[in-house]
Amino acid sequence: MAWVKVSPDQIAQRVRDLPALPQIVARVLALTDDPDSTVKELNDAICQDQALTAKVLRLANSAYYGFPRRISTIVEAIVILGFNTIRNLVLAVSVHNLLSKEVPGYQLGRGELWRHSIACAMAARTLARRTRFPSPDQVFIAGLLHDIGKVILSIYVSETFGELINKVHEAKIPFPQAEEEILGFTHAVIGSKVADKWNLPLPLVEAIAFHHSPLNAKENPKLTVLVHLADALCMMMGIGLGGDGLYYPLVPEALSIVGLNAEDLEVIMGELGDLFADENSFLSGEEK
Repeated sequence: MAWVKVSPDQIAQRVRDLPALPQIVARVLALTDDPDSTVKELNDAICQDQALTAKVLRLANSAYYGFPRRISTIVEAIVILGFNTIRNLVLAVSVHNLLSKEVPGYQLGRGELWRHSIACAMAARTLARRTRFPSPDQVFIAGLLHDIGKVILSIYVSETFGELINKVHEAKIPFPQAEEEILGFTHAVIGSKVADKWNLPLPLVEAIAFHHSPLNAKENPKLTVLVHLADALCMMMGIGLGGDGLYYPLVPEALSIVGLNAEDLEVIMGELGDLFADENSFLSGEEK
């Protein structure tokens, strides 16, 4: 029986059914975007939720942020790490459960999509700093959410995985192109619809939509390129390597857009390997 392409209505309904960002998270995003907001306002918003507070403090104390002594309060975390980093930590905590689910359509076990997503976020932020991108924390969010469309498309990919893989092998095309031809959508485009539902800024929506095809980005091409490169690096390192991970071509022109070359990527991969080795609790999302 031939596969019938997924209808736009089916996808739209699944995106609508996805939970909205929690009210506290939406409040934190609004406060961190407002130049007039205060440390007290941000602290009060986060501390409404004890579980959120505990998880944010755990991540704030990870070696990734490198603060030499323990951060014990949200106020201290805000003052030391800044509004943008706190926003990233709150968002990471809020999407952890969603990204930690098994994603069978992409052959990702429980926790593997989270591990890949947070590793990609960390890699993207590292690349942003190395290339002096002005908003490394924005890149972190785009890296964190780049594959969220897989959660939506998993059920459809499960039903057609054999056909997708055969298409990739026979036509020698990337997995997202096979998604487009067989399903009618890619996980990247569906992920951008989720980001749009959550009212994230347009450059972030675009970075998610084009993380496999960064040359199509218009709003902020460098942002999209950094996510593309971070995703590729994590795939090369075998972090969250699902059924589609072996068919991930790195767009060569992407490197020159951010002033990097292949040798730079090898050096960065070594740095990330050391970072990830020390950050197992961060990557797994498990409580200590």
